[in-house]
Amino acid sequence: MPLNYAQIIQALSVGALPVIFAITLHEAAHGFIAHRLGDDTAYRMGRVTFNPIRHIDLFGTIILPLVLFVTTATTTGRPFVFGYAKPVPVRFDRLNHPRRDMVWVALAGPGTNILLALISAFLFAGVPHLPSMLREWSAASLQLSIVFNLIIGVFNMIPLPPLDGGRVAVGLLPDFLAIPLARSERYGMLLLIGLLFVLPMVGEQLHTDLNVVWWVIQWPIDWLASAIHWLTGVDI
Repeated sequence: MPLNYAQIIQALSVGALPVIFAITLHEAAHGFIAHRLGDDTAYRMGRVTFNPIRHIDLFGTIILPLVLFVTTATTTGRPFVFGYAKPVPVRFDRLNHPRRDMVWVALAGPGTNILLALISAFLFAGVPHLPSMLREWSAASLQLSIVFNLIIGVFNMIPLPPLDGGRVAVGLLPDFLAIPLARSERYGMLLLIGLLFVLPMVGEQLHTDLNVVWWVIQWPIDWLASAIHWLTGVDI
């Protein structure tokens, strides 16, 4: 059932902070680890910071997620959000050990998202102690933070450049596999768009579930959600 505009505004107020912090701290983590491992490019550009404003991309962080959210909420009643922050510049050739350190720099982003999901779950325990007028909003926002951070963390570990998982794979695979995979980065974004949007739309026309990305990420997300529930007692 499509959402009305009052419901959309309420949902935006709940989701704005979790989404912005998830994608901006993801990028800040890349820059921080790169700086620690020898490349100060992001540091010199002021990108090693927890200030979201330094990482916001006008289109990818604000316009695209907002348009997708409003469009899907008003047409299907199931809001969908997809976005990105400004990529942190990393000079892999300046890292102390380029191939090995590239893996750590890439893992920093998804690792930060998993950590944010865990922190959000621990903070959830404090919701009952908040003033009554803040409890429902805080609970919904923290719940969304857990789910969104798990999704973005696992999604980015898909082994396809330019995603972080692609860079991890390039750093770990032998050359005869790593070199072709690295060269595929120029086509990676087009392939992702096809997998995320085009293929599911084709599936809808064929009355078949062709959401391949969700098939890939659903199990690790469910596993991480179960692990967080075991650690914190929060239902996700």
